[in-house]
Amino acid sequence: MLGIVVVSYGSASLLRANLADVDVAALRRPAAVVVVDNFKGPRERSDVRAVAAEHGWELVENPTNAGFGAAVDTGVARAAALGCTSVVVVNPDARVTAAVLDALADAVATSPGTLVSPRVLRPDGRPWFTGGALDVAGARTRNVEAPAGPQTAGWLSGACLAADVGEWTRVGGFDDDYFLYWEDVDLSARWTAAGGTLQVRHDLVVVHDVGGTQETAGSRAKSPTYYRYNCRNRLVFAAKHLPPADVRRWLWRTPAYAWQVLLRGGRRQLLRPVRPVGAVVRGSAEGVGWAVRALVRPAARARRTEVAA
Repeated sequence: MLGIVVVSYGSASLLRANLADVDVAALRRPAAVVVVDNFKGPRERSDVRAVAAEHGWELVENPTNAGFGAAVDTGVARAAALGCTSVVVVNPDARVTAAVLDALADAVATSPGTLVSPRVLRPDGRPWFTGGALDVAGARTRNVEAPAGPQTAGWLSGACLAADVGEWTRVGGFDDDYFLYWEDVDLSARWTAAGGTLQVRHDLVVVHDVGGTQETAGSRAKSPTYYRYNCRNRLVFAAKHLPPADVRRWLWRTPAYAWQVLLRGGRRQLLRPVRPVGAVVRGSAEGVGWAVRALVRPAARARRTEVAA
């Protein structure tokens, strides 16, 4: 049985536009749609309840905004309780067909140790995700054209991701510390460290309207949440996964990275800079805290060892 897990945060209109178009009855296997609603407000909760009831989806209502990763983990747990052995995590602003869902489910059934992503395109046909590489020297991630076969390096986007439920549980799913962004890079790193592989299926295509959740209507500007957590979580990842020398390198490159993130929203937003710049500064400062603590802990342990000796 396949679980289709979607996280909503005030996304009832996106669910109607995208998820509602998936012909679950056309799948070659039984399936359950699990929508996890992170609370945004009473009206949004009511709207999500209505669309879920209309289409017979399983609805999990979080009392707060638990973040993307925690909500996905909740959805996977509910799918497992319903008897699902594989899951496909799909963003509410992504359009996926029953044929692609079937193929993703087949892939993880054949190779449970492989985390699988389709090729993700923008609505105009331009590539949005074709594979991810971790550029440790450059202190950032990069989008690349991933090889066709399973790999033990790189990362996969959480916009659409298929996994075996047993392997997902064994690896631990998404790390709640991230809240939003970089949790897919972290999961990919832990997945391969646990002996698994990653694969981008270039023959399977999902269309992702990336502006559906984080862009301000009519402009390139992103939300403060986007700026904050992109800047913060880059350094959270470094603190959790990289050796001290690389953590220091990533710290050193933080101002340049923060500026790059800010410019993703265009220069016009700088005419009113308080919110975007404030979010970038806040997120960077929070990330620096994670990185500094990661550097201090080994030094403190070494000092304690010396004293004990």
